[in-house]
Amino acid sequence: MFTPTANESILRAARKSDEMLEPYEWKRSRTVLRRERAGNRPDLADYEPLIKAMGGEVVRFAPDSKNYINPLDLSKEYGEGDNPISLKSSFVMSLYENLNSGKVDGTANSIVDRCVKNVYQEYVKTYEGEPPTLRDLRLELLRQEEPLAKQIALSLELFTEGSLNVFSHQTNVDMDNRIICYDTLDLGKQLKSIGMLIMLDSILNRVMENRKKGKRTWVYIDEIYLFFANEYSASFLSESWKRFRKYGALATGITQNVSDCLQSPTARTMFSNSEFLVLLNQASTDRMDLASLFHISDTQMGYIQDTAAGRGLLKVRNSLVPFVNEFPKDTALYGFMTTKPEER
Repeated sequence: MFTPTANESILRAARKSDEMLEPYEWKRSRTVLRRERAGNRPDLADYEPLIKAMGGEVVRFAPDSKNYINPLDLSKEYGEGDNPISLKSSFVMSLYENLNSGKVDGTANSIVDRCVKNVYQEYVKTYEGEPPTLRDLRLELLRQEEPLAKQIALSLELFTEGSLNVFSHQTNVDMDNRIICYDTLDLGKQLKSIGMLIMLDSILNRVMENRKKGKRTWVYIDEIYLFFANEYSASFLSESWKRFRKYGALATGITQNVSDCLQSPTARTMFSNSEFLVLLNQASTDRMDLASLFHISDTQMGYIQDTAAGRGLLKVRNSLVPFVNEFPKDTALYGFMTTKPEER
């Protein structure tokens, strides 16, 4: 499963990281840090030609999208040893906290937990047929006696019966495809945070299914800084990141907004714990932050200052190594990956 990157130098650097990671596979966490040149803004929509050419599935998250992912999809493997309903209940509580800006007390969590268990009661007997949806959860909340349950149901109404109901349907995309790209570019402000949570939970579901089949999953998250703009999505990303590693997935985060990321304690911890990093061209302020975090010398920093595409530093455990990884332009793959207007 992939959430690939939209810049050709990052794609080849990420591919290079797959090759270089093998001796250090037990860590299974990597980061690619880069600075885009002026006029070459990353665009998640640029992935579609590449993913389609590889036979993959593009899932577009947007208010007007006809691609649906059911946030309450649940497989037997969800949790692998833990109670899957309890884990899904925790995820739904995170969604609700996000909708209410964290203003949730223990009573509300208890009501949500009860209703989640109720809507899954029949489905988990066989895990066959259609799982419940957020619309089913809202109806269950309305059946409860507590006035607070009615308030919770009201907060969900916009996302189940209203104009932002894109996440209230059964999944209708091919989630068994070997390559899946989640396109979140057109998610509006109201849907951005919960959309990212739903995307991560969907990926986690697939990671655990693959684990049971003895398969590894490669997860690439471009513009990962977006998750750190919100404490709920940052916390869920951190927990998902740990589970990715636990269940045999190889996770790579990619960003050009290094300074924004490093303002988040969660991001700093994740960066510090990454055994493999690809550092590309960086702005001066970002270079200072990175030098402090990773103890990079002035000489080494020269390799990520005003450098050409495909050049930079590799951090592998405690070692820093300069690299040059130029991709041939006379290939079909380069044509799919480049975001330069004159080359499209």
